[in-house]
Amino acid sequence: MMSNLKTEKKLSFIVPPGKKKERIDFFLTHSIEYATRTKVQNLIEAGFVLVNGNPTKQNYKLRPGDEIDVTIPIKPRPENIEPEDIPLNIIYEDEYFLIINKPPGMVVHPATGNYKGTLVNALLNYTKNLSQLNEPEKPGIVHRIDKDTSGLLIVVKDETTHSLLAKQFAQHTIEREYWAVAWGLFKEKEGEINFNITRSKSDRKKFTSSLSEGKTATTFYSVIEEFEFSSLVKLNLKTGRTHQIRVHLSAINHPIFGDPVYGGRNFVFILNQPNFKSKVENLLKIIPRQALHAKTLGIFHPHKREILRFDSQLPDDMQMLINKLRTE
Repeated sequence: MMSNLKTEKKLSFIVPPGKKKERIDFFLTHSIEYATRTKVQNLIEAGFVLVNGNPTKQNYKLRPGDEIDVTIPIKPRPENIEPEDIPLNIIYEDEYFLIINKPPGMVVHPATGNYKGTLVNALLNYTKNLSQLNEPEKPGIVHRIDKDTSGLLIVVKDETTHSLLAKQFAQHTIEREYWAVAWGLFKEKEGEINFNITRSKSDRKKFTSSLSEGKTATTFYSVIEEFEFSSLVKLNLKTGRTHQIRVHLSAINHPIFGDPVYGGRNFVFILNQPNFKSKVENLLKIIPRQALHAKTLGIFHPHKREILRFDSQLPDDMQMLINKLRTE
């Protein structure tokens, strides 16, 4: 159930004389406290921003004297999101944010069909100090990783810090390094993958690569170690699209080992590998998910004014897989 209480915040601006022409989304991003450009653009697209009494577009260039009215809907937190006593692996905490090492299998925030057992349920039990800048079901959440991807996440305690860190994500200045076990041996031991990411037309829960449709996406990869028929790969994100690493590696025919969505549990028999099928089946039993871990996270602390870099150990299932591959 959702609470019936609904509130909204109204803001008004008048473009001052002598102001140079500027896109309205840029103007509002700098004029509204805690705003991000994405949130401003969403408000414009939803019709919550009026210029001189009329709906506008995000690329409209303001003129001196323009009157801007902004309505910001504030949804209450769903009543069925309850605090739960779930252990959290906290590797850093100060008065502004936490760094959590999320285990595989944990959903980050509640959504349809997942209102229990999420990271947010655990956070609500741990602290009452969580930023409310996002949607009500995502308190403190600045970014997310997939349910079956493990690794590091930032959780923010206040709106000012949330806004400052969100801008670092938007400007691609956050360091995000992932490790994955991928199928096959890479011809080029390091490189750059550039394919747009768009939602699949055949399955709306999946994403696919494209040369023209969707959003631009860039992933850098470097091979750390090679095994008989797979590779341990380090990946760095320039952009952060949904399922980006999984889609990109699949697009270059190196899907992540164990990935049930993007070809990581399919394999082709290799003639010169004795007992190949049984060997792979045993390996897949070790890891029922994609072998992908968000290992390193580097940020500029917006208050302490210093760069912080956090690292994490691989989870047991992924480390066990790597150990087994080394002995095969």
